[in-house]
Amino acid sequence: MIREPVKRSSSRTLADLSPGQIKSVVDQYTGLHAPGTPELRKEHYQMLVNHYYDLVTDFYEFGWGQSFHFAPRRQGESFKSSLLRHQLFLADRLSLKPGMKVLDVGCGVGGPMGTLARHSGASFVGLNNNAYQIERAKVHTRDVQSLCRFIHGDYMQIPEDDNCYDGAIAIESMPHAPDKTAAFREIFRVLRPGACLAGYEWCLTKDFNAHNQEHLRIKKSIEIGNALPDIALTSEVCDAFRMAGFELLEARDLAPESHPTMPWHRALQGRDLSLSSIPRTPIGRALTNMGLRVCEKLRLVPEGTTAVSTVLNLGADTLTEGGESGIFTPMFFFLARKPLPSEN
Repeated sequence: MIREPVKRSSSRTLADLSPGQIKSVVDQYTGLHAPGTPELRKEHYQMLVNHYYDLVTDFYEFGWGQSFHFAPRRQGESFKSSLLRHQLFLADRLSLKPGMKVLDVGCGVGGPMGTLARHSGASFVGLNNNAYQIERAKVHTRDVQSLCRFIHGDYMQIPEDDNCYDGAIAIESMPHAPDKTAAFREIFRVLRPGACLAGYEWCLTKDFNAHNQEHLRIKKSIEIGNALPDIALTSEVCDAFRMAGFELLEARDLAPESHPTMPWHRALQGRDLSLSSIPRTPIGRALTNMGLRVCEKLRLVPEGTTAVSTVLNLGADTLTEGGESGIFTPMFFFLARKPLPSEN
């Protein structure tokens, strides 16, 4: 049963929630992932995603930095360098330049947005349904605050006028959408004719077998560990773009572009061992979990904190399994254009 959501202030971090609230939020979140509840997750997707990011944003920043996404890796390339290159690839595909107004759909804590604003001089508007992440994004983009502003809102109902953006990006944010076609239609609405949306989507690949129980287990665990109502096939994402009215200029999985020894999930496997990477490794995540468990018993952290860490570990482990099996990609690249009126 879905209880009334925990009351939210304008900005909530894990540290701001009382012990009882954390446990309640964790219970509500896991309840949405009970067997046979995909429609319930879609109905309550705002609660699902907001609860998740209230709980995990600080963990993400601790282990991942300001850019909550993956990237294909080149031989000898560092984790951070691959993230930066992955972001700048979008700037190139959209031909970003000063004077452009760009919507960042699901901007996270503003890491990529700040990078692209500094690089291109374009102005960005970050749309995010989670108030706490917006507060973090303002901190991370304060050096380019003249180029960055934020909207606390839902990308299923974007609070902006029609035809007002010169471009849009969506970096691994659309997997949270309960209805991809409807979400893409909203972005289509606010783009000017001829403008493009570029980004990366989490997808099941053509190797996914819906009758394979191991594949289904991996899919379900990725959903639980990452607040996803469902995961679509690459073909379904392409269909959703076309149904929304977009001309799909490019659509391809970038995961195979990684060097064979540098897969996108390498950062989760403990193969990039350095002081800064330890929190991302299996050992580092296990140590964090053990430490939190001890701290909970000593009442140094609220009850439920370890459960949050456990959810994240589940997500990390099964993302690796999805990558190794080839049934999942977090970097299905798309470049979609809103046609000119004369082209319709």
